[in-house]
Amino acid sequence: MGVRGSKSKKQAQVLILGLDGSGKTTLLYKLKYNESVVTVPTVGFNVEMLDTDRSSPSLTVWDVGGQKRMRPYWRHYYADTAGLMFVVDSWDQKRLDEARGELHQVLRSESLKEVPLVVLANKQDLPEALSPDALCVKLDLRRVCEGRAWFIQPCSATTGMGLEEGFRRIVYLMKTPLKQAQEDIKDKMRSNSWGKSLLCSTSQKSF
Repeated sequence: MGVRGSKSKKQAQVLILGLDGSGKTTLLYKLKYNESVVTVPTVGFNVEMLDTDRSSPSLTVWDVGGQKRMRPYWRHYYADTAGLMFVVDSWDQKRLDEARGELHQVLRSESLKEVPLVVLANKQDLPEALSPDALCVKLDLRRVCEGRAWFIQPCSATTGMGLEEGFRRIVYLMKTPLKQAQEDIKDKMRSNSWGKSLLCSTSQKSF
């Protein structure tokens, strides 16, 4: 499965969704500018360009507000989406059922049927945050992502830990056929190594 949609190979759209307070905007600007930005709940969307290496498409990243009143509008951003990232607050266990319900509803959309998914398990720097393995079970990822390329990436929007790795994975999944991606991810997880970075530094210090 390659990059989907009508955009040229030089550009691909990545959609970031998740509940309000999960850290979507904070992680995007930490990744883009390497700065910890004090944010307010996103009403509408933020959009940023992220550069990758020459063999990969540059990314147009859409961060859409996660408040309840915004979620019905998520579907308007599905068109031409090549990669989906769903941010989960690993520490706030009271909202995990809500996060699971919203994620499952998103993945049922025909517009996103074959779009690869990276779940960003955010706030791993906080005590008592659930591990990616525990989140995988809580979110029922293996069942709901059957037939889809997917990965769960631990990260921290405040420290920057795991953010580059998460975006490397979505770029990789967009470029790689499903069966090969599934086999490679299993191997990489066993060896705890992802190999050479798919993402390169830019003048704006995004990667």
